[in-house]
Amino acid sequence: MSDSRPIGIFDSGVGGTSIWKEIHQLLPLEKTIYLSDSKNAPYGIKTQKEIISLSIKNTEKLLEMGCKLIVVACNTATTNAIKILRDSYNVPIIGIEPAIKPAALKSRNKAIGILATRGTLASELFAQTSELYARDIRVIEVEGNGLVELIEGGKRNSSEARKLLKELLTPMLEARIDYLVLGCSHYPYLIPLLSKILPEEVKIIDSGEAVARQTKSVLQENKLLNTSVDTDQRPEFYTNVNRKVLEEILGSGAGNYKISELNF
Repeated sequence: MSDSRPIGIFDSGVGGTSIWKEIHQLLPLEKTIYLSDSKNAPYGIKTQKEIISLSIKNTEKLLEMGCKLIVVACNTATTNAIKILRDSYNVPIIGIEPAIKPAALKSRNKAIGILATRGTLASELFAQTSELYARDIRVIEVEGNGLVELIEGGKRNSSEARKLLKELLTPMLEARIDYLVLGCSHYPYLIPLLSKILPEEVKIIDSGEAVARQTKSVLQENKLLNTSVDTDQRPEFYTNVNRKVLEEILGSGAGNYKISELNF
């Protein structure tokens, strides 16, 4: 059995391409369709009602496109809307949330930092995860206000981004964290800057690889894997704003791909 239908992925902008890259690398035979909802970015400052509505809109668009599985490549959408999505649609839906568990288990200093959006940090799912895995750990939560906007604006390597990151990381460094958890799929694009600012002993954790492994596992369990090399595996990307930032952030890493502007 081989299922050539695409995997659908969405995020509040270009950040979820960090998740897409991990999925594409692990599952090269799978066709992928990515929705970049940059028009409504960032989700992290919106109300839960708005986040749920946007998540439903994106999911339904991907289902219209024939997707067999949906990856919510957005921490804020996952922590606020994934239960409703799973209750509403009859396809596997995979989410992403901050990797608190591995950071808490590995921390020697018993202090970890979480850099995330307000929408993620204020969610019930985030609170439950923290309570479950980080009860005996000092957790320094910082809202990454302004970071998504800089990345969406093509300024992820700018002096402005560096200055803002230094300010945001100060309370974490004062607490002597030894792990920094990136709680937004946009933030892996800041790792080059973060690596210059953070001490060498601070390890950075994001969820991309784990999401890719979970995607493969769910495809296998549901007999949805594509095993044919004869199908069209060219990735498709759709954005509802100017495609320039998406093209720049993908670079040559997406290989032979299709990118289009779409009103959704």
